[in-house]
Amino acid sequence: MNGVNGLNVLYVALGGALGSVARYLLSIAVHRYTAPGFPYGTFTVNIIGCAVFGLIVGFAEHRIELSHAGRAFFLVGVLGGFTTFSAFTFDTLELLRTAAFFRAAFNVLGQITIGLAALWLGYIIASVR
Repeated sequence: MNGVNGLNVLYVALGGALGSVARYLLSIAVHRYTAPGFPYGTFTVNIIGCAVFGLIVGFAEHRIELSHAGRAFFLVGVLGGFTTFSAFTFDTLELLRTAAFFRAAFNVLGQITIGLAALWLGYIIASVR
């Protein structure tokens, strides 16, 4: 597979399935107990995903050894399936930690602004009859 570890791909796939199901179930549970009008489920998932991502990376850097397979399963698979927002915020934190403030700001503003514009454009294109 040209430099790609097939077993890690399996770990990502399995983790992604677990993370996606967890996101779905948690979102349903949160929406059941909150008022309509705000995406509390997505908000909750994103915040929890960020916190868990930070815990795993922090432990991996300071307390435990996390293998490539473990990173593939937990960070890319489970949390990638749970929320890609956690990866986005970690990438931004890494830019901030290296004092790449302009790139961090561009990452945040660019992904949010361009992402919203791309979503809107895709929606408009799909809506044209």
